[in-house]
Amino acid sequence: MAYVPRLKQEYKERVVKALQEEFGYKNVMQVPKLEKIVVSRGVGAAVADKKLIDYAVDELTLITGQKAITTISKKDVAAFKLRKGMPIGAKVTLRGEKMYEFLDRLVTTALPRVRDFQGIKATGFDGRGNYSLGIEEQIIFPEINIDKINKINGMDITFVTSAETDKESKSLLTELGLPFKKN
Repeated sequence: MAYVPRLKQEYKERVVKALQEEFGYKNVMQVPKLEKIVVSRGVGAAVADKKLIDYAVDELTLITGQKAITTISKKDVAAFKLRKGMPIGAKVTLRGEKMYEFLDRLVTTALPRVRDFQGIKATGFDGRGNYSLGIEEQIIFPEINIDKINKINGMDITFVTSAETDKESKSLLTELGLPFKKN
């Protein structure tokens, strides 16, 4: 028997039925699903110090369990002393089992470690069923050793779903365990 992540199993068994009842989908294939999670970090100070990119790539690789890639600037910006082709950040795109594993760790261990946590804001939807969330400190993830980091940085996490509307997407993410703030 092959390993199946806990959240993937829960999606198939419980979430699909709950969303079918809520939105009246006639077919299981109509039910929205999580397609990918993109974890990205911009490193503005990398213009002066190239080693900061390597630190960002290493930290994202530790957090997600998948090798991060560097993002490169697309154009020159004189105000930021930025040239086209310079590395300015790092990102990881998670799909499949690694995506569900990361989401499980985010919901169960990382988010509860945020100081004064009351839930995540429900304002990060883009109108097409995708949700973006900003995290201010990378030290909320247990994989990061506080003694070995050189600077506390944040990151952006984007959840890309197959949902048509923000309401469907919010229901899907809530069923998967994301703790949205109560209005």
